Amino acid sequence: MILLRAVQGGRSVRNQFTDALKGHNASYIEAHFEESEATHIIYRSGKLEEVNKTGTTGGNIRALVRGGWGFVSFSHLDKLRDKVALAVSEARLAGREEFELSAMEPVVDTVTQFHPHPSVNSGQALNPLPSRERRNSASVSLAIKKELLDEYNDIMLSSPRIQSSRIDYHDVKRKVIFVNSEGSYIEQSKPDLSLRLTAIARENNEVQQAGLSSGSNGDFSAIEGLHDQVREIARRAAALLSAPHVKGGEYTLILDPILAGVFAHEAFGHLSESDFVYQNKQLHNIMALGRRFGGKHLNIVDDATIPDLRGSYKYDDEGMPASKTYLIREGILVGRLHSRETATKMGERPTGNARAINYLFPPIVRMTNTFIEPGSVSFEEMLSEIKEGVYVKDWYGGTTSLEMFTFSAGEAYMIRNGKLAELLRPVVLSGNVFVTLGNIDAIGDDLKLNQGGGCGKAGQSPLPVSNGSPHIRIRHCLVGGQEK
Repeated sequence: MILLRAVQGGRSVRNQFTDALKGHNASYIEAHFEESEATHIIYRSGKLEEVNKTGTTGGNIRALVRGGWGFVSFSHLDKLRDKVALAVSEARLAGREEFELSAMEPVVDTVTQFHPHPSVNSGQALNPLPSRERRNSASVSLAIKKELLDEYNDIMLSSPRIQSSRIDYHDVKRKVIFVNSEGSYIEQSKPDLSLRLTAIARENNEVQQAGLSSGSNGDFSAIEGLHDQVREIARRAAALLSAPHVKGGEYTLILDPILAGVFAHEAFGHLSESDFVYQNKQLHNIMALGRRFGGKHLNIVDDATIPDLRGSYKYDDEGMPASKTYLIREGILVGRLHSRETATKMGERPTGNARAINYLFPPIVRMTNTFIEPGSVSFEEMLSEIKEGVYVKDWYGGTTSLEMFTFSAGEAYMIRNGKLAELLRPVVLSGNVFVTLGNIDAIGDDLKLNQGGGCGKAGQSPLPVSNGSPHIRIRHCLVGGQEK
């Protein structure tokens, strides 16, 4: 593999790109080059199915001419100037209307491990990770990784009614360089790790499952010591076989931090990505800045500057500094997420949210760490005021269409007279996101950020992100179940 600081033919990689970008008739040109090493371990039907360790090297050129973009990806550095010329030629064919990208100061920086900008300190105790000794996943042997996953697999399969299990483990060590025609040159390390465990229970023709997701920015210790949690998902999957259905209807709900965070990300966060807003007139009218979407207790934030989260970085894939962006502040829509292009077209400031999953794709507007800020209500207080409702936790999946959403909760319990009652079969939540935001009447004081997810958009999946929330209470939410 090519080291990013290596010398090729007597010239450094930096000089090769800097020279190749000069002398072209284009408004703007940028280049990315990366090397990565990844490990995948997959179990299916309770058995080890795949173990592999791969390395890749490649890059891309993106050029802007008269408002049109050209994009070329490659796996070798040879004939680099020809690749730039091809991207410029493609951009010229696509160009129709001239525009200027939002201004940015050229940046020259090397980021070996992410640290927040000095100005970033909200005073808010996020505590995304417990205190522990960090273990770089790249330095942990394949044998040790497999041994840990074997332990988790054995725990799940040892439960009498667990018929099968699934495990998906992935870690990657990435080094990326960014250079543009404006004078920026940035090197960044971008490690990532994710783990999903699923226990599948079966009895006669009935099948139920329970899962656990975890992850980190390359810290292997984040997925160690989960043995008790793995036993719990096996126990819960088995218990779901005999759990009752909820009667479908409208309920007061309490969402746990994982499901509430997914709601903030999936149902609302994607609507804040300005490429969607700019291209969709209906959504542009709905997502008008200054519009009220909730009570004064509601604040939703996207923040790439928090250290030790999967969605964090110092610079995005356009070389813009990461930022903390309020999307909703005190119930009012006050911001959205931007690339340099969308910021220009909408007359707003760039937010440093242009991201690409790897060198095969151009950067597009993406979320980072998206969460609902904490309030002052305890979980016990929320419960105490509900005569009959449902407590929902975690999630299986869901769909969104503009402002409409449908989510499947991974775990649910009835609430009766202010107390948690029986376990329920998985339930489905649906509604209009803006009506639902307005129906949030209590926000907890127990913010937690979930590291176990990944985001998909425009064929780029799974992009490392984090999301989270405190417990939240929602009135008048439609819950799908079974009529009695």
